[in-house]
Amino acid sequence: MKTFEIPSYYRSPIISRVKAFRSTSDKLKKDFTPTQLDFGAVKIILARHFGFCYGVENAIEISYRAIAENPGKRIFLLSQMIHNPEVNNDLLSRGVRFLQDTQGNQLIEWSELNENDIVVIPAFGTTLEIEKNLSARGIQLAKYDTTCPFVQRVWKKSEKLGSENFTVIIHGKDKHEETRATFSHTNEFAKAVVIRDISEAKILGEIILGTKSSGEFYTVFANRFSAGFNPDTDLLKIGVVNQTTMLASETQEITDYLNQIMIQKFGEAEIKNHFANTRDTLCYATNDNQSATLKLLEEKADLAIIVGGYNSSNTSHLVELCETKFPTFFIQDENEIISQKLIRHFDLHKKN
Repeated sequence: MKTFEIPSYYRSPIISRVKAFRSTSDKLKKDFTPTQLDFGAVKIILARHFGFCYGVENAIEISYRAIAENPGKRIFLLSQMIHNPEVNNDLLSRGVRFLQDTQGNQLIEWSELNENDIVVIPAFGTTLEIEKNLSARGIQLAKYDTTCPFVQRVWKKSEKLGSENFTVIIHGKDKHEETRATFSHTNEFAKAVVIRDISEAKILGEIILGTKSSGEFYTVFANRFSAGFNPDTDLLKIGVVNQTTMLASETQEITDYLNQIMIQKFGEAEIKNHFANTRDTLCYATNDNQSATLKLLEEKADLAIIVGGYNSSNTSHLVELCETKFPTFFIQDENEIISQKLIRHFDLHKKN
């Protein structure tokens, strides 16, 4: 796999040695057994897979290259590069500015930009509307587009579904940058609706079967469906894709459930004409991280510490998994460990 040039302070000498050793002994990444580091007084059990993935390292490399190649120019990021405060704060310290917050609210007006400015598209990708807006202002996007290739793979899957007249069900968080981008790209080729979880999938299933009215669709999924969406006709053929950092098990549950709903409505013999047999569109790193965390749950430990951005979807799901067995502390960096008896941590459920 390609290696990337990223600042050395993003790599830990200890962790790099552990990862190199595991990579050598398990080249196909089939062994999800965690690594144990025994320091005598304390034993640390590390998940087999974690940390920056291919898409993130690619985005970091391109972002720092944009800074190095454009001295004296104004450099903007559409929003956070990734949901990692250390990376984002370092970029800000180097003069990079955010055009939007993570919810898509404008921080700097588009009218302030000109053709000499550099705009970096983050790893999540962006909407077609924003791409067209920036291009119309003469800003070149291709050189510093860091969109993760696994996100682009989801867009291609959606395009294929649309070409076969399937409506695309997007399993994701509708406010997340990646899901907003996927929804926008999907709309070029197909009708789409974003659902958050299995409970919303079940509501959609009831609407498909007619046990809930079509009118309820517009209420439950308000602002999360394509313009002109008609649940009576646009839910006759469906396929599922997802935000690449969602829980794999939940995406599979949603897919299996909706498949059964379409069998119930149209019969087994006709299912291929009404439900697209899409493969899971999670990225490899999300799959590996979640599988490694599930293997970690087989170990005995006093507590679990998960390090990542508090608004990181990927990290949040790892916290949810660990919470099923261990007292779990969600921190964003080492400064949150105050002492042996005090860890300042984020409560994922109370959001504080």
